[in-house]
Parts: sequence; C-alpha cells; structure tokens
Amino acid sequence: MSVKEMPADHPQWPRHAKTGLLLVNLGTPDGTDTPSMRRYLKEFLSDKRVVEVPRLLWWLILNLIILNIRPRKSGDAYARIWLDDEDGSPLRKYTRLQAEHLAKRFGAEGDGRADLMVDYAMRYGNPSIESRLEAMRAAGCNRFVIVPLYPQYAASTTATVNDEVYRWALKQRWQPAIRTAPAYHDHPVYIKALADSFRDFQAEHGDPDMLQLSFHGIPQRYFAQGDPYHCHCMKTARLVREELNWPEEKFFVSFQSRFGREPWLQPYTDETLERFGEEKVGHLALMAPGFSADCLETLEELALEGQEEFHEAGGGTFNYIPCLNDSDHGMKVIEQIARENLAGWVEL
Repeated sequence: MSVKEMPADHPQWPRHAKTGLLLVNLGTPDGTDTPSMRRYLKEFLSDKRVVEVPRLLWWLILNLIILNIRPRKSGDAYARIWLDDEDGSPLRKYTRLQAEHLAKRFGAEGDGRADLMVDYAMRYGNPSIESRLEAMRAAGCNRFVIVPLYPQYAASTTATVNDEVYRWALKQRWQPAIRTAPAYHDHPVYIKALADSFRDFQAEHGDPDMLQLSFHGIPQRYFAQGDPYHCHCMKTARLVREELNWPEEKFFVSFQSRFGREPWLQPYTDETLERFGEEKVGHLALMAPGFSADCLETLEELALEGQEEFHEAGGGTFNYIPCLNDSDHGMKVIEQIARENLAGWVEL
C-alpha cells in the first residue's frame, strides 16, 4: 500500500519525531470516600508484582477481607492529609507541578517548542499511564521517555510502571520507540539535592541529635529473590552521610509501611521511633529519601503518626524534613534525569 492509498485517518508521523516525556509516580485515590479507596486499593493490591502470593489465595483474601475492611481505614488516613484544592492528593499535586516545571524549563509544547511534550501519570489511579500515553500519541508523539519517579529500583515500583507502559505498547499496531529511565539512587545530583535539603533544615533548626532516614519497605523474601532495592537504599544512605560528613553514631536507616505478617526489611521505622523516644533523644530529624514527592506514607505515616509515636515514648523535638517535591533541589534532580534520557532525541 502506498502512502497515497493509506486511509485518511492513518497516523502520518513525521520523520523528525515528537517526543513525549512522561513522569510517573505510584498513585493516589480519587477521593477519601470508601468507594474511591476501594477502587484504588483493588487496582494497587491486585498487581502481581506488589503482592507475590498465589493468585487464588490472594483473590480470596483481597476481595473477601481486605477490600471490606481496609478502604474506610485508609480513607481516614488520607483525609488527614487531603488538600482543599482540585488536586486533593498531595502526591498528584507535586507530580503535576514537577511536570509543569519541566515543560517550562525545556520550553515544551505550549511553551515554545513543537518536538517535546511533557506530562505526568499515576501507576494506580488517575491520570493513568495508558490515558496519558494515548493522549501524547494522538498529539503526534512517536517516541517516549518514561521516568519512574522512584530513586531506588524495586520490582514492586519501577518494574510495574514499565510493565504498564509495555502493556499499552502491546496494543499498538505501530509501536513507538520507548526509553525507560533507570534508578538514580546514587546519582551525584540526587545525593547533593538530599544533602542540600538537610543543610537548609540545619540552617533553620540547628543540628539534630539523630538523623534518621526512612525508606519504604518490601518483604525480606523479595530481597532474598534478588530485588536490589535494599542495596540501593543503603547506598543512598551511605552517600548522603558521606556528603554531609555526618557522624555514624548520629545516623540511622530504617524501613516503613510493612503490610501483612511476613517479615519485611528491618529495622522497622515505627519501632525505631519508639526506641529513640524511650532513649530520650532530644532532637530527631527524619527524612524519606525513597520518595520523590510527599504522600500518605510521608505526611501521615511519618510526619503525623511517627511524631506521635516518638513523643508518646518520651522523645523531645521531632522534625520531618519534606521530600524534594518541586523544590529547586528536587527539580535539579528530575531535570538532570530527564536530560540524560532525552539525549539524542531532543536537543536541550
């Protein structure tokens, strides 16, 4: 079939392609009500990479127990951090702002250039990966750079983003070229951004007696099966401490958000906060370097619940240091990662 014989609605992509840059974060419910929470939890917890349990057994547990109990409890937790604006979710807001910043910085479509589009998506919830890829494809993008906003690689985060991207690609007759950005747990720009964020905190609050870094946990079984996540987290922590020249005896790494009864990566953040409280630590500063934007796990689990656990156990001053979000420090990281992965496709 010659070009002239192609249907009028056949995609006619130009030789010099338009590139779509898509930032992807974990996800968020549409609201704090029970139906919204149930939809979100069902999508999230049905992912085979998130919960690696025999499917029939897990289907029964998820649908007969968890989805009848968990939505209301999770909705109450989200309600404590929900924003009174059109975003609602802090994670969605910060990810949107990150994408908008990049679009302006790079002069993407709508801001001066026609060869680059920048957008964002959520792995679970809205806007979905499929909807944003489809919108960018319809706008003429035939090359995509996917940036999972997880500094440390885990199969249950980075890999499931890539899974969803390629599930969309499987449906395409004319598949686009796709690049997926690797983890950046030891990237010098990322390490410096974390250190600079802490230095800003120091300038305002002084030196804490203990600096604790809390990463999201995964089951120990995943680590034993070869997931590099624990190694990535520990390397991030070591590099941050070295960048700050911070004493080892005033530095601690822990893991949060365990779910279920099997062992997860340890030491656990909640138990550590209680211990530090019992030890009468006078001033504790807590950072969450595994999150590129503040969300339920940082704003509610750490900044609110974590502070309560520390104080109730007898601790002194507690400071949660926000994630990099769309701060100048954070945007330097995302911009650099985007530049490196756009190289050769888009001149910046």
